[in-house]
Amino acid sequence: MPSYIIPRGNDLEIRVKAVPGARCDAIVGALGERLKIRVSAPPEEGKANAAIVRLLAKTLGVHEREVELVSGAGNPLKIFAVRAAVARAREFATLLETAD
Repeated sequence: MPSYIIPRGNDLEIRVKAVPGARCDAIVGALGERLKIRVSAPPEEGKANAAIVRLLAKTLGVHEREVELVSGAGNPLKIFAVRAAVARAREFATLLETAD
């Protein structure tokens, strides 16, 4: 299991290093104990955070409402939770590792 995915009860936390204002949206891969994610949305008014939620939900095949920003709203180091996903941890790890 990658170090950026942490089980918390029934949820999975995904530790992210966000890079807003990029050319395109992409999951880059592991960067230390974080998952580096680039999004084209600017880091203002929560636009980049919303773009990351959309990208994670699409990559993992879950609804956007199942992905929630837990901490780091104004910081590039963020934690997102995927609700009720602990049973799918290995599947999600594979999906994130092979994304883009």
